[in-house]
Amino acid sequence: MNSHSGNLYSEQSYMDKQHIYTVSELTAKVKVLLEDSFSFVWIYGEISNLRIPASGHFYFTLKDEKAQINAVMFRGQNRNLKFMPEDGMNVKGIGRVSVYEPRGTYQIILEYLEPKGTGAIQLAFEQLKERLTDEELFDEKHKKPLPFLPRKISIITSPTGAVIHDILKIVNRRFPNIPIEIIPVKVQGDGSETEIVSGIETINDRSDSDVAILARGGGSLEDLHAFNSEDVARAIFASKIPIISAVGHETDFSIADFVADLRAPTPSAAAELAVPLKSDLIKKNAELTSTLTIRFSRYINHLQTLVKEMTNRLADPNKRIEDLRLKTDDLLSRLIRTFKANIIQQQERFAWRFEKLNSHNPLIYIKKSNEKLEHNYNNLLTYIRIYLSKKQFFLRELDAKLTALSPNAILDRGYSITRTIPDAIIVRNPQQVEIGQDLEVMVAKGSLICSVKRKQHYGKTDI
Repeated sequence: MNSHSGNLYSEQSYMDKQHIYTVSELTAKVKVLLEDSFSFVWIYGEISNLRIPASGHFYFTLKDEKAQINAVMFRGQNRNLKFMPEDGMNVKGIGRVSVYEPRGTYQIILEYLEPKGTGAIQLAFEQLKERLTDEELFDEKHKKPLPFLPRKISIITSPTGAVIHDILKIVNRRFPNIPIEIIPVKVQGDGSETEIVSGIETINDRSDSDVAILARGGGSLEDLHAFNSEDVARAIFASKIPIISAVGHETDFSIADFVADLRAPTPSAAAELAVPLKSDLIKKNAELTSTLTIRFSRYINHLQTLVKEMTNRLADPNKRIEDLRLKTDDLLSRLIRTFKANIIQQQERFAWRFEKLNSHNPLIYIKKSNEKLEHNYNNLLTYIRIYLSKKQFFLRELDAKLTALSPNAILDRGYSITRTIPDAIIVRNPQQVEIGQDLEVMVAKGSLICSVKRKQHYGKTDI
């Protein structure tokens, strides 16, 4: 028991003498240790889980067969890259190892990155070429035709290189007096892309050139970087003036070559493609003039022969006029005879129609109709009188019968009519009235108001 207590006491003393770190303190010390030991290191691995948030920073994982490490490349560094990182791409880069303290994980912050195996510039070239191909910037349907004989040529290139002298020499040899405008730009180094784009925009703003040559001499892929940039490619595509691309040697290909309206293998070849040989045009013009002169002479001779033949076949105009006059007189006589015969025929037809119409004169029909109407009127009056006479006789008979049956006639014969007061109901039965009831007795000359004193009904008397 005592031995055990002694061991506990010694362990406690040992712990009191040791420093106990917090998580933050330990992480901070590890961070300092790593950053001091690996300030800048080269690293090689495969990219996976690439993320590009709105901040523009690159976040990804570098891995090999046995391990992986988080990597970050901030926007200030990644905007200088010549290519776009992708998942599965093997890269090498230089950076400093650090610790992300909130999570306690270590990571490498990259300052530079390049593809492993393929150069960054070549990879950027292939990526841009693929993207612009998908957007159809290289399609033939967008290519503008070159003018046969341009009135003015613009040359976008360096004013101090051998390229401009070669182009001018060839253009002046092929067509000495053609106007040429030189747009001086940098074709290599910082700011070259901006100057080339500005040069293309300038000739389009002026819009007085028929064709433009974009040229520079040969060089490495890095030297030709300005002609492989997206800004230059889009400026060439947007140009309303046809552009011939003559960049590098015959074996060199640039993005500008693909998007231009015509690609020349060399600047000298571009000059030959831009203008025809003046001597050839003069020779061709002379040949065409000679051919045209010969053909016009033959055509004029043909017309003269034709006129001569027509003249020989043409009769004397005076004789032709006399023949026409005789024919006109004959036609006039025939026309007059025809008109006279037609008029006589029309007159005969008119007389026949007039006679026929006169025989059917409406006045005759009206007179006959009036006579018939008067006869019918008289008959109608006779029939009406007979009908009225019959009806009057029948009416007198009915009146006599009605008078005989009239109550007044009955009263005139001494009879009377008795009615109740005030209902004026005719009394037919003594049972209809009461003793003492007032009655109206109607006679021929007036009426009497009587009071019932006694009722007698079939021999029976009621008092």
